[in-house]
Amino acid sequence: MEPVVRLRSVVALLGGFPALAGADLTVDAGEAVLLRGPNGAGKSTVLRVCAGLVPVAQGEAEVLGVDLTKDRRAVRRRIALLGHAGLLYDDLTVRENVTFAVKAAGGDASSIAGALARLGLDGRLATTRVGSLSAGQRRRTALAALVARQAELWLLDEPHAGLDDDGRDLVDGVVREAIATGSTVVMASHDIDRATKLASRVLTVAGGMITASKPTKTKTEPARVS
Repeated sequence: MEPVVRLRSVVALLGGFPALAGADLTVDAGEAVLLRGPNGAGKSTVLRVCAGLVPVAQGEAEVLGVDLTKDRRAVRRRIALLGHAGLLYDDLTVRENVTFAVKAAGGDASSIAGALARLGLDGRLATTRVGSLSAGQRRRTALAALVARQAELWLLDEPHAGLDDDGRDLVDGVVREAIATGSTVVMASHDIDRATKLASRVLTVAGGMITASKPTKTKTEPARVS
């Protein structure tokens, strides 16, 4: 079976600076991979390259069988990216934001109600404009859009940010459910204790490179970089 993510000697430039400087990464279907490292190491860039949002200047990059060096747009409907800000529209309600995300990805609208309920956003909150929400509620809205899209690959950048303990527990449950239903997850997080419990492999990103780190408790074999 082809890997879901395959990066080989990938160089990616941000403002002329090599945010990735020859990164290698292989992720198989059903894995949950945690990228750890300091700010500016390149974690977010790895996720954005996989999402087709940052071009590959050099190297090879395939996601879900799509060659990103030739067509970065083709993969976008099949992946779901949770960034720091969350791509939400303040003038739309919670339900309208989730509905827009699902329709833009060509997803099934029948999944929207369940996603809102799963994230505690049904009832009155579903009809509340996002601009009136707290930071935690906004984060839940962005997560509900991911759940409703039922994407093959989840790319999560600091998924626990802006949430209280209950919200973080909810994120953990949602990620585990996604993995259990066959999705693949790649996440970057500074909340190492929580994120490591979700991951089957932990990799370290430093200086735009990806190196193996220690395996998680749920996996005994050595971590694989490529």
